[in-house]
Amino acid sequence: MNLANLSGPTPPSPTTPQCSAKGCRADAVWVLAWNNPKLHTPERRKTWLACAEHREHLSQFLGVRGFLKDVVALAEWQSAEQAAQQD
Repeated sequence: MNLANLSGPTPPSPTTPQCSAKGCRADAVWVLAWNNPKLHTPERRKTWLACAEHREHLSQFLGVRGFLKDVVALAEWQSAEQAAQQD
C-alpha cells in the first residue's frame, strides 16, 4: 500500500495564476503586495493574488493588520517584473 497516493493523482498546475482566497480557483486579476513589518524589511514585498470577487476581502484582511502596501492589476505587475528582469 502506497500512502503517498491515497488522495489520488496530483492535479496539474494551473496555467494561469489563481486567486489566493481559500477554496477559490478563479483566475487572478489583481496582485496584493504586502509585508509584515515585524518580519520583513520595509522594501520586501510578499504577494497574494486575487480574482475580482475576492480583491476587497483580501485587501481588508491585510489592511486591518497594516500589511497591505499596494494593489496592482496582474497584467501591470507582470509587465513591471519583465521590465525589471531586462534591466
